[in-house]
Amino acid sequence: MRNPHSNGYLPKLEEGREATEENNGYGDGVILGLDGGATSTVCVCVPFFPYGDRFPEPIPILGRAVAGCTNRNSVGETAAKDSLEQVISEALVQSGSDKSHVRGVCLGVSGVNHPSDQEMIQNWISDMFPSHVKVYVQNDAIVALASGTMGKLHGCVLIAGTGCIAYGFDEDGREARASGAGPILGDWGSGYGISAQALTAVIRAHDGRGPETLLTSTILKALGLSSPDELIGWTYADPSWARIAALVPQVVSCAEAGDEISDKILVDAADDLALSVKAVVQRLGLCGEDGTASFPVVMVGGVLNANMKWDIGKEVSKRINRYFPGAQTIIPKVEPAVGAALLAMNFLTVKIDVS
Repeated sequence: MRNPHSNGYLPKLEEGREATEENNGYGDGVILGLDGGATSTVCVCVPFFPYGDRFPEPIPILGRAVAGCTNRNSVGETAAKDSLEQVISEALVQSGSDKSHVRGVCLGVSGVNHPSDQEMIQNWISDMFPSHVKVYVQNDAIVALASGTMGKLHGCVLIAGTGCIAYGFDEDGREARASGAGPILGDWGSGYGISAQALTAVIRAHDGRGPETLLTSTILKALGLSSPDELIGWTYADPSWARIAALVPQVVSCAEAGDEISDKILVDAADDLALSVKAVVQRLGLCGEDGTASFPVVMVGGVLNANMKWDIGKEVSKRINRYFPGAQTIIPKVEPAVGAALLAMNFLTVKIDVS
């Protein structure tokens, strides 16, 4: 059967590999792309397109699976490894492929901040596959960037979901990051940071250290609680980042209703997120010597793309463009897991050094 998505220019497998068409109809193998955030993990299986910078639109998704958090700093090594193995296996089953059909796997995982993190996860995943399968492990910010640049590593990405981070590459491959150190170390533009400040405002209003705020009644209603005193037990019963971050819509709705405390929390968050981008851009010189050069800024995450009246993403974009008139903010057409798959194809095709 002819590959219906090939347009006639998919080359055969290299000499020495079995060039048989698989059950899914793609005779050149498949790629697995994985995006592991602080809340959930998505794995997609896509056909291998070995021509580097030309991909069909839309990109065919042969299989897609979702699992829990794979940030080992949040859930521990055992739970992270189990979720990775589960989501990869499920995506392969959905695609009708088996492990021998896989050409490469690219994982973007939050909490990967050091070569030792990469090595640990690479060993986990390599043990699942035959020796010919290439495994690449990156921070989740890198695959998010690739989702907006179709697999190219140039420009800056800003992620603001449960957590937040800004990450960038210049044309020479130099990289820089800002934020992304977790809520304890000040990622206040993140969903967790916004919600934690809102919870703090409620407690401060309740005990007399701060002004009254609409956040009190709104958050208590959303959580089914009757008193701010109950917030203490609710918070520490399960202080997971995603559970706290889920309160962002309540903060936004209060700001839209004119609550000054909520508005200040969101303004401060937008300032902090834009400042993270500014730090990365300046360290890499993406804006050029005169500060007006064009470069992409990929915007990813539920905080930036919530589509509410108080639009955090729009406010962040305004601030970025004040700093850098040439910045081109991009909302990706594909999800970060697909960006990971595109990145793997580029690594395999143009032999990028990702050590």
